[in-house]
Amino acid sequence: MMAVYLKEMLDNFRDRRVVINTLLVGPLIGPVIFVALIGFMTSQTTERLQSTLELPVIGAEHAPELINFLERQGVVIKEPPADPDAAILSEEEEVIVRLGPEFGEAWRAGRPAPVELLVDQSLRYAGTTIGRARNYLDAYGRQISHLRLQLRGVHPELVRPIQIQIDDLSTPESRGGMLLAFLPYFILITVFVGSMHMAIDTTAGERERKSLEPLLINPMPRWKIMLGKLMATTSFALLTLALGLIAFVVAIGFLPAAEMDMALSLDFRLAALAFLLVAPAALLAAALLTILAAFAKSFREAQSYMGMVIIIPMIPSMWILVDPTRTETWMTMVPLLSQNVLILDLVRGEPVNWLWFAFSIGSTSFVALILAAIAGTLYNRPRLIFTSA
Repeated sequence: MMAVYLKEMLDNFRDRRVVINTLLVGPLIGPVIFVALIGFMTSQTTERLQSTLELPVIGAEHAPELINFLERQGVVIKEPPADPDAAILSEEEEVIVRLGPEFGEAWRAGRPAPVELLVDQSLRYAGTTIGRARNYLDAYGRQISHLRLQLRGVHPELVRPIQIQIDDLSTPESRGGMLLAFLPYFILITVFVGSMHMAIDTTAGERERKSLEPLLINPMPRWKIMLGKLMATTSFALLTLALGLIAFVVAIGFLPAAEMDMALSLDFRLAALAFLLVAPAALLAAALLTILAAFAKSFREAQSYMGMVIIIPMIPSMWILVDPTRTETWMTMVPLLSQNVLILDLVRGEPVNWLWFAFSIGSTSFVALILAAIAGTLYNRPRLIFTSA
């Protein structure tokens, strides 16, 4: 069994493409993409918030006081385009303010004066500009409302029977945990990708190269041969997991956490806890991929199966993103889902619940061992050994 294990490990380390794709590209691509996206989004949002707001206004002559207020706030008033609707739809402008003749009449009569914002809310990048324009207009409306009440001898506070005050008790660590919501998905994908090539090569690949039959002729139980292959696949998955977590710890340090008012608490201690938590999932992934690859007659056919398997770690991650909920005990007993919720608790700065850790490791290990036992008995079936069968 150990001879098979060492042979498979050495064969894969000799393959330069496997080393590059599995041990370099696989662990690095997740952290690089994650940090690049978050860094770009942060810089773009900060740049939009700090840049001068240029606001095209139709009918500015109907509301000179409003225009003066906007200019005092640093807003640059622009001439409106000839076709405002087309300018919005063609993305030449993000927001256009339209003031009709009825604005002045309503204003003088003390009625709510209509202000129209032309926007395309399907453009997500325009959300910051739309929000800034609405905030300026709301601030002007509140200011005029207070002045009108004071002129009539009414204290402005009388129109606010209740005052809502939100005390945000979130910590920088918990806000950072919101940003790291994608982290469990990247970690689990790294495990599956790290075990994929070896699972295919040690089963379908050997059958295609006609090297499997001579190996099974040796006077030893076939389950030991499969177990040696499975141990090698799991080792590669664990090595990929360790490299991926180290890459995440290093990459997170390049994010502008202070500018985002967050504390990204992913350090080597949390990475070690995440490794302990996800390690059983490496065996689960290796056993599952080995079982599927064993039924393929060629390397290419096995690869076609793997595309469907990658969806498996996506399901719990997407479910948590779509329907975020409080961690409950039953979640920690569901393989892959437990890793998602507990890693999110770690990056939020929550104290480690060792009972939940035990539930997660135990349940995942139990399912993984069942799959490993199934994989160990596969080569007792002749039709799965001989390509011609």
